[in-house]
Amino acid sequence: MLKTLLICTALVATPALAQMDNAGGMNHSGMAGMSGTQGMGMGGMMEGAGGGGMMEKMQSMMGKFMMQQMMGQMMMDQMGGMHEGEMDGMMGGAQAQGVGGSPLSEPGQSAFAAIAEVIAVLEADPNTDWNNVNIDALREHLRDMDVVTIDSKAVAEDVEGGVRFTITGAPDVVPSITRMALGHAGVMDGVDGWKYSAEALENGATLTVLVPEADLAKLKGIGFYGMLASGMHHQPHHWMMANGGGMGG
Repeated sequence: MLKTLLICTALVATPALAQMDNAGGMNHSGMAGMSGTQGMGMGGMMEGAGGGGMMEKMQSMMGKFMMQQMMGQMMMDQMGGMHEGEMDGMMGGAQAQGVGGSPLSEPGQSAFAAIAEVIAVLEADPNTDWNNVNIDALREHLRDMDVVTIDSKAVAEDVEGGVRFTITGAPDVVPSITRMALGHAGVMDGVDGWKYSAEALENGATLTVLVPEADLAKLKGIGFYGMLASGMHHQPHHWMMANGGGMGG
């Protein structure tokens, strides 16, 4: 019903606004002249603004505006009578279905939103074993994601069949780089035919990715940071970490 009302309102409003812009070629000075004729009746006003033709145009336009107002009021009445659940469904407020077999949809940033989502899911489950929950571990991983994405530098080097990324950063960023690069390689190796290998460096890490020839342009296009964010493994790993599982890339 709401969709129908929105469509009807749009159909009515569009030509009405067009007629308003083009009504008799009237400009701002013409409108100012009309507003100054406080003592004139409607008929006299129309005649002063352009004769009988203008009268007909203005009457037609006013009729359409009245219809627009009526449709708008019907729409508001319809929305006001809806239950909260119906409104959420109509406006796209339904809860996300989750990703990768987990109940989560938030991929990791911002960290606050990711943690809030996890807490809400845990609290909604009466079988949650709070003795196993470890939000601090999840928070550290989310920090690694943020630090590597914002504060590291990645240099790409072509190798046969792929690209080797050398990721470096300040001393306080290096541990996050190492964890993310090695963790991502361990999780994603072999997925979609892409082969990953990583090695820790004193000032960061290297991550080599070998791909089918058809995917080489894609790998070069997304680069290290796009490759790091790709895949739907983040949500299941965040869920595992929040419930006392291991860390992931």
